[in-house]
This record gives sequence, C-alpha cells and structure tokens, in this order.
Amino acid sequence: MKVEKTELFESMPIPKAVWTLAVPTILSSLVMILYNLADTYFVGMLNDPLQNAAVTLAGPVLLAFNAINNLFGVGASSMMSRALGVRDHETVRRASSFGFYCALISGLLFSLMVALLNGPLLRLLGASGDTLSPTAEYLKWTALFGAVPSILNVVMAYLFRSEGATLHASIGTMSGCLLNIILDPICILGLQMGAAGAGFATFLSNCVACAYFLVLIAVRRGKTLVCISLKAFRPNRKLVAGILGVGIPASIQNLLNVTGMTVMTNAIASYGAEAVAAMGIAQKTTMIPCYVAMGISQGVMPLIGYNFAARKAGRMKEATLYTTKASQAIMILMTVLYFLFARQIVSLFMENETIIRYGAAFMRGLCLAQPFLCMDFMAVGVFQACGMGKRALLFAFLRKIVLEIPALLLLNRLIPMYGLAYAQLVAEAVLATAAILFLMKIFRDTQAAADRTAA
Repeated sequence: MKVEKTELFESMPIPKAVWTLAVPTILSSLVMILYNLADTYFVGMLNDPLQNAAVTLAGPVLLAFNAINNLFGVGASSMMSRALGVRDHETVRRASSFGFYCALISGLLFSLMVALLNGPLLRLLGASGDTLSPTAEYLKWTALFGAVPSILNVVMAYLFRSEGATLHASIGTMSGCLLNIILDPICILGLQMGAAGAGFATFLSNCVACAYFLVLIAVRRGKTLVCISLKAFRPNRKLVAGILGVGIPASIQNLLNVTGMTVMTNAIASYGAEAVAAMGIAQKTTMIPCYVAMGISQGVMPLIGYNFAARKAGRMKEATLYTTKASQAIMILMTVLYFLFARQIVSLFMENETIIRYGAAFMRGLCLAQPFLCMDFMAVGVFQACGMGKRALLFAFLRKIVLEIPALLLLNRLIPMYGLAYAQLVAEAVLATAAILFLMKIFRDTQAAADRTAA
C-alpha cells in the first residue's frame, strides 16, 4: 500500500482524513440517487401509475442485492482494513479474493432463484392484475440478467474503499450510474419500453461499472492490495470467520430491510396504484439525505477500522465524533427542506393530483426520521469497521423486527395509509438513543485496551 494511504490513516488531521475518504463516497452516493430518481422520473413521464408502481413493487428484490453486497463487500472490506492496521498484507489479498469469488457465485445463484421462482416472487411483492406484467419485465433485466454485474460492481467498490482508494471506488460506481441516467430516456421513452426500459438501462450500466473495476485491477497490479487471483482464493477458518462474522450480520440487516419494505409495499398496495406510485416517489426522494449519511459513514469505515486494530483509541473516537456531527448537520438541514417543499418535489415526477397529495404527505412523515437515521448508520458503521458483527445484528433486529414492522402495522391501523410514513420515525428515534450508549461503551473499551497495550 502506498505511503500516503498509511499517512491518511495514521497522521493526517481528522477533518481532512474524514473528507478525503467521505467526499468520493458521498459523490458516488449522490450519483446513485440520481440514477434511482432517473428511473422514477422518466417512467413518471409516461404518466402511467402502473409503470411507476412496477418499479416500486420490484424494490425489495433490488434491495436484496445489498444482502449479498454486505455479506461479502462489508465483511471482506472490514477484514481488509483491520488487517492493514496490523500490516498483515497477505490477509488483505486473500480477503479480497474471497469476497470477489463468493459475490460472483452468489450473483449466479440469485439469478437462478429468480428464474425458478418468478411467479411466487411476483405475488410476494404484491404485483397482481395490471401491475404484474410491467413488474415482471423490470425484474427480468435487473434481477434475472442483472444480478451478477450489479452485485460485483458494488462488492469491488467496497474492496478498493477498504485500502483508502475511495476515489477509484467512486469513479467505478459513478460511471455506471451516469450511463444509466443517459440510457433511461432512450430506453424508457425513445424505445417505448416503459419500466422494462429502466431495467434494461440498469443492466447495461452495471455491466460497464463492473468492467471498469476489472480493468482497474489489471492496470494497478502491484499498486493495490485488492486481488482477484484464484491463487489467493485460499480460505481458512480464521479468514472466513473474520469476514462472515461481520458480513452475515450486515447481510441479515439488509434482509430485514427487504422484509420491512415488503410489508410496506403490501400494505400500500391495498390502497391502489396511485398510492404505491406516491410512496415510491416519496421513498426515493427522501433517500437523498439517507444516502449522503450512508456515504459518510461508509467512507470513514476504513479509517475507524484501521485505528481500532492499531489500538489508536483517541484517533478512532475523534474520527467517529467528527463524522457524526457533520452528518447530523446535513440531515437536519435536508429534513427542513423536504418538509417545507414536499409538494413541489413530488410534482416534479408526476402531474397526477392524487399522487402529488399522497406523496407530499408521505414525504413529510418519512423525512422526520432522517436526523435519527444518521446515528443508526454511524453506530452500525463503527460496529462493522471494528468487526463487531453481533452488535450490528442486534441493531438490525431492533430496527425492523422489534420497532419498525410493528409500527407499520399499528400506525396503518390507527391512521390508514398515512400512518405508514411515520413508522421509520418511531424506530429511528429509539435507535438513536441506543446508538449513543453503544458508541460510548466502545470508546471506553477501546481506550482501556490501548492503555493495556501501552503498559
């Protein structure tokens, strides 16, 4: 690994180190948001609620990709950053190879499952009647054909990010997203493919992003520790336990997110295609601050993991606190803007008055959770960076099973339809308090471990 990367982790001033790592990841996240919104925007230009509903109903399947991304992307990158902290470069290479090939195999298996279980899957998502065909067409390109490139390009971005190469990771991700934005109007409107066009554009763009990372590995051979050689694919018990110990809880966390979204989409589907389309617009637009906060927390994970492994407790704590304050300030500002201009934002995507009215109400409820959500992201990011998979898993169960899903069911009964938008607020407010308590304990334990090492 280059000297300047070691300097970034060990001695660079915390604000500069945080933004050096976080800015490329944030930019990548923002471009990814534009790519997600492009599907909604250009499909919305068809002024057909059924096409918009198809993209929304397919959401849980695409979110399920993140279960694999986290299993091997987060798991391997956490192992790599901690290995870098103790100068174990052989483990870094073997962890990256393990992550890559396991992601490849998982993507192939995912596509096979979608092919074999297509009918039951569509029913599970809530697609029926007029929404059945467009949802199936969208999934054909994004999940059946697109699972492998979609999963691989995200996992490889994690691998590069683990050694501090966040710029390269973000360029790869952004190249696919920008291409998707260009292809969306061509495929959706020009070729008149509708929701299927959005899926086709996503498939092609993910293939390009995947190709970028493969070329980058070849070009940077000898300058990067990221390795996809089959010779390095030599898993042993310690390596697998280290990766899966973080990756499995992170994967379960995303599967629980899929479960929560499936409960949401099934609940909202009972109110008709216009309500589904409105919720889809509200969810995707409020994901902008969410992705920014996620980008910040993921960007600094290598810095936190490296210093945790190196027993530099003070630097780890300083990085965590600085990142939390910056993220919180951004989220509060964005919450105010979303609440005040909800109707105007929704009207950018659809001209249907009913959808605008529903979407604005949903958006105001969803955006209130954002300031609390960034605390959850930060705590889970620290857990994953430090190899504390069980704590990340505990947070995932608290968030979805204990808090959010029961809140969805209860609030939908108390305030039909509109109550669904406030379930996340209930869950995140409780979790934010838990996050503060957990982080304080980690700081104390890490400092005690550092003191023992010094003695």
